[in-house]
Amino acid sequence: MASVTSEHNPLGKSSEYRDQYDASLLFPIEREESWKAHGLDRHEVPFFGEDIWNGYEISWLNLKGKPLVALAEFRIPASSRYLVESKSFKLYLNSFNQTRFENGSDVRQLMEKDLSAAVGAQVKVVFYPVYHVFPDAPEALCIDNLDIEVSSYELDDSLLQCGEGQFDGWICSHLLKSNCPVTGQPDWGSLFIRYKGPRIDEAGLLAYIVSLRQHQDFHEHCVERTFRDLWLKCKPESLTVYARYVRRGGLDINPFRTSEDSGEAVNFRLPRQ
Repeated sequence: MASVTSEHNPLGKSSEYRDQYDASLLFPIEREESWKAHGLDRHEVPFFGEDIWNGYEISWLNLKGKPLVALAEFRIPASSRYLVESKSFKLYLNSFNQTRFENGSDVRQLMEKDLSAAVGAQVKVVFYPVYHVFPDAPEALCIDNLDIEVSSYELDDSLLQCGEGQFDGWICSHLLKSNCPVTGQPDWGSLFIRYKGPRIDEAGLLAYIVSLRQHQDFHEHCVERTFRDLWLKCKPESLTVYARYVRRGGLDINPFRTSEDSGEAVNFRLPRQ
């Protein structure tokens, strides 16, 4: 599947919603593209991770024409050359709606094949029943009640400072907001940070998260930029940055980046997702 640049992105354009299977709808974007646009090197700071997408509008027909539905979990390696543009992903999933398959396993395996070809790495797809219960979020220190003053909404890594003492645990904020780089529409989410090392100044960290409020970038790049800035400014022993974005169009995107090669992230879900 050929790659194309974001100038040909279907996002923000009128699209025909096809209900017959069509793998060509998937639109891959080079992960390097956004980093180069900001004059940064994606490989300056090494990390592991994955992008977890949850699909809530998965449906197809069985051989008798009866509709079937499921929840789907998609895990795309952060090491893949490409990410998938979200609108194209939605259009692709919609193309299964009126297509007949012998069973759900065939649908899942076809999605794995198509997505793996699109991103250039092995994608894992799992189907769950619609009553699937997600794990609980990790216990975390929420910093949203800190009384900070905000004078600018430009992304500013100078806000990140180390305080006194050490910290080992999860920190979270539900004030995360960034903007789509194509349409400018807001992307709302929560940010979870697993941090071990010199204690981060929590007011500065919250101000930094708020400074993403007008930042235009894809979900994946916002998390990677946050990971980079925390790693370089605070020099932790270990670091994980995990965003849980609110769903749009039946999909939520949850990028997970970590300094530890520790396997799969826990795919929890927050109430507003």
